[in-house]
Amino acid sequence: MNHTARPARIAVLASGRGSNLQCLLDGIATGQLQAEIVGVFSDKPAALALQKVPSERRWARLPRDFESREAFDLALGDALDACAPDWIICAGYMRILGTDLVQRFNGRLVNIHPSLLPLYKGLHTHARALAAGEAEHGASVHFVVPELDAGAVIAQARVPVLAGDSPESLAARVLQVEHPLLLASVQLLLSSRLTEQGGVIQLDGHSLFSPLRLDSAGTLA
Repeated sequence: MNHTARPARIAVLASGRGSNLQCLLDGIATGQLQAEIVGVFSDKPAALALQKVPSERRWARLPRDFESREAFDLALGDALDACAPDWIICAGYMRILGTDLVQRFNGRLVNIHPSLLPLYKGLHTHARALAAGEAEHGASVHFVVPELDAGAVIAQARVPVLAGDSPESLAARVLQVEHPLLLASVQLLLSSRLTEQGGVIQLDGHSLFSPLRLDSAGTLA
């Protein structure tokens, strides 16, 4: 007897408006992703991302209400465990995850970052790219490790830096490629074709020594 595989369970960490979360929800609604969003977790109770899922799938706490960073991470980790996610996607989550939390979910944590890693880890990536005179900028999807924005990069999308760009105009152009990049990367993760071993991405059993790139059709190659 054939059984339909259950949808993958995805938890999302977000601190802002949730545009990348909406991209995942749209992918699920159109059948591009065989998945369900089992919870949205935030360090900002007012984050608009939380409003995109029913109240029973929301978890938000202010870090300052906890006695330590470790106590907040423990509460977040317990809440994540309670929804039994297959994958945890950091989509605009602006708080650094502690080592214990990362190790607790090792191999299941993925982040989308607005730069062409390893360039411009951390914040203010668009302004820093402009200040450096870069000809290209973009976004990366990578596995999360304890070191900031240092995990193995799965895929990247690139945009040109144009004359007269401001950090805001460049950010808007990057955001346009972030959504298809995240969707294509999550599709690949859910296919079980892609894994990470020892800091190296494996695709169909073969090591990738440079990130996959998103083409104009929204396909990774």
